[in-house]
Amino acid sequence: MNPEPLKVIIVDDEPIARKGMQRLVSRRPELQVVATLGSAEEASAFMAENAVDMLFLDIQMPGTSGIDFARRIPRDTLVIFTTAYSEYALDSYEVNSIDYLVKPIVPARFDRAVDKAVSYHRLLAASSSDDAVTATAADHIVVKSDRRFHRVSLDDILFVEGLKDYVIIHLADRRIITRMTIKSMEDTLSFHMFLRVNKSYIVNRRHIDSWDTNDIFIGPHEIAIGPSYRDHVLQALQQ
Repeated sequence: MNPEPLKVIIVDDEPIARKGMQRLVSRRPELQVVATLGSAEEASAFMAENAVDMLFLDIQMPGTSGIDFARRIPRDTLVIFTTAYSEYALDSYEVNSIDYLVKPIVPARFDRAVDKAVSYHRLLAASSSDDAVTATAADHIVVKSDRRFHRVSLDDILFVEGLKDYVIIHLADRRIITRMTIKSMEDTLSFHMFLRVNKSYIVNRRHIDSWDTNDIFIGPHEIAIGPSYRDHVLQALQQ
């Protein structure tokens, strides 16, 4: 039996952009559009009366911006930002968004963001409120996740991603989600090999393949360097 599709709203002040996004969403059976709205204020009113699993949310809108609105939505609602200006994309990491899409949106890039959102929704649904990092040592941490304890070697961690009140520990062969803030995880991983690169990501330096002034590359993963972290990160990577 297939799981229920995620209830999605599209929030954008441009009608053409809303229609284009709706066409993209219609290609994905895991998603169901329940409303298309022209402002954060309309979205807020709709969400007060209706369950919403995920938003496609424009960043630049008259009135309340998408970034400011995202700070006020329920913590279990996922957000994928959309923007016509790539320079605003980094702002999405300030509010624990799943991903961002730069207009005009490429279908393959859209599918990648949706795959990530659907996967994270399932991970969050399966997580428990008593999950946590329960122990630390010089070479590993012990993580409680999905009613089991996992011994995770620090060397095996590619990067850690913060999402709301959870962190997702990315390993080469799997992901482990546990209830913990990214700041608490940063304190836990207070080892020289780990580096906080934006509001939502901590990377393992040993797995970094390359970088430029804006992004870090770990295998197929591209992780943005936050503007407020850039000087420190680039200096640390040169050492």
